Amino acid sequence: MTGPKTPPPYVPGHGLLAGRAAVVTAAAGAGIGGATARRLLEEGARVVVSDAHARRLKESEAELAAEFGADRIAALPCDVTDEAQVTALFDLAVEHHGRLDIVVNNAGLGGTADLVDMADEQWDKVLDVTLNGTFRCTRAALRRMRAAGAGGVVVNNASVIGWRAQKGQAHYAAAKAGVMALTRCAALEAAEYGVRVNAVSPSLAMHPHLVKVTTPELLDELTSREAFGRYAEPWEVANVIVFLASGYSSYLTGEVLSVSSQHP
Repeated sequence: MTGPKTPPPYVPGHGLLAGRAAVVTAAAGAGIGGATARRLLEEGARVVVSDAHARRLKESEAELAAEFGADRIAALPCDVTDEAQVTALFDLAVEHHGRLDIVVNNAGLGGTADLVDMADEQWDKVLDVTLNGTFRCTRAALRRMRAAGAGGVVVNNASVIGWRAQKGQAHYAAAKAGVMALTRCAALEAAEYGVRVNAVSPSLAMHPHLVKVTTPELLDELTSREAFGRYAEPWEVANVIVFLASGYSSYLTGEVLSVSSQHP
């Protein structure tokens, strides 16, 4: 039996995405991107994973290939601030799997700095990765989905900080609020060719490596704000992404789903 501070049992796959082909950015490692790639594979999809960290990406690809089969997984390093690399990623996805049905834009960059002390370079970097990167990948996805004429789904990773204020987070909050607005506008444009665009908005999703570099005091403070008194496991956010990518959300577009109790 689980209590409010204990994660629930892991949910097995049910073949919700059988036959689909997906791209997931920032998917190397133990965070939301990696959990999402795994969940998509467990639900029957074929996946192309990308990340700016080539070594970690190669390790993730090897692990997933060993578990799910090399024919269902491919990987390509991608810096989402580079348009040529974004184009190469989406070209590979179509070439490797023959189609593109699902795109999960998970790439983002944070940081902490008071606005009065923030350098232009800090602001620009966070905005370029988090907002502009989501724009570049969404544009690449929609161009290919429109041309294919078979519909599709884009899921963006926003954050509750796009709704609420937090000291030292002006650049990240502005970027995530921008992702939310981008999601809503893109959804209206994409609806005419059968593509849905939604976003998830997590609050606190942690994994063991991140816990190790977070002070106990800060972790206690952050978890005290959560309804369940604990942080989310990355796969719990990935489950909501799977829902948005599946036919169970067929009439849902332009929405930002809060994966927490912290929607304002």
